Amino acid sequence: MNHIYFCLCVCVCVCVCVCVFQNESAEEKERELTQELSRIQHEVAFSAARWEHLQKEKRELEECFERELRELQVQQESELATLEENLRLRHASDRDHLRAEHQSEVEELHTQHQEQIEELTANHEAALEDLKTMHNITMATLQEEHARTMRGEGPVTHEQQKASLEEDFEKLRLSLQDQVDTLTFQNRTLKDKAKRFEEALRKSTDEQIDALAPYQHIEEDLKSLKEVLEMKNQQIHDQEKKICHLEKVAQKNLYLEERVQVLQQQNEDLMARIDRHLVVSRQLSEENANLQEYVEKETNEKKRLSRNNEELLWLLQTSPHLSPSSSPIHRAFIPARSSPARIPNANNLPR
Repeated sequence: MNHIYFCLCVCVCVCVCVCVFQNESAEEKERELTQELSRIQHEVAFSAARWEHLQKEKRELEECFERELRELQVQQESELATLEENLRLRHASDRDHLRAEHQSEVEELHTQHQEQIEELTANHEAALEDLKTMHNITMATLQEEHARTMRGEGPVTHEQQKASLEEDFEKLRLSLQDQVDTLTFQNRTLKDKAKRFEEALRKSTDEQIDALAPYQHIEEDLKSLKEVLEMKNQQIHDQEKKICHLEKVAQKNLYLEERVQVLQQQNEDLMARIDRHLVVSRQLSEENANLQEYVEKETNEKKRLSRNNEELLWLLQTSPHLSPSSSPIHRAFIPARSSPARIPNANNLPR
């Protein structure tokens, strides 16, 4: 009986020692799991804060990009409207100026042509009057000579003088007729030129210039060409300025497009990082859930071991062969009763 009692005491002591050792190992592992869980929770919180920060940066970048894009669109539309209005006003001013110059030149040429026609007409009429006067004088002279000849000379001389006078008269008539024909031709030519000039006035500007070119003086032509060249040079200079401005606008648009592409690439990178953080967050959440499940299992295992220890203690205390006050087993179990939750079962703990 004593031998059995001794063996039972030894077994109980060994079990108590093993339980205490395994309880300490379980507490250390629980602390490690708690630290790991705290670290994982901290990483999850850091990842969530980082994700929120990235989302905020993404929203700020998108808002900044949209605001800059709207401002650039408004600025570009305003510049285009201003440029269009300036070009329209300049075109209208140039058109009115050219029209006024053309009208002035046409009126001046028309006046000069009219003056030339009037001058030629006056010259023609004066020449006709001179020819008539000369003809009358010649006829009077011939008549006087004829009368004088008839009075003082014979019939043979009279016939000779008459033939000579008729020949001179015919020559003079032919000469006067040539002059009359020449003046008539010049008058007809001037009338044709006047008609062509009036027809040319109804045509386009280039045709008017071609029709009026023969009537303009060389100095006036050179002056007009110089003015046209200056105007064309000014127009070319203005066009170069506009082209330079448009090139600057195109470069600015190209820079903005590159900026948009960079922002889009950054946005895509941020989305990829956010997706990776979401994947990591899901993994950490799954690990956290697994750890919580493992901790719950450990807690349940501790509770079960505590109940087993309490049952063993109760069996030892209620055994009729042991003295609760003097038994070494009771002294060994005193710390276990004060903290029964720390005595796990060695066989049920994970290795």
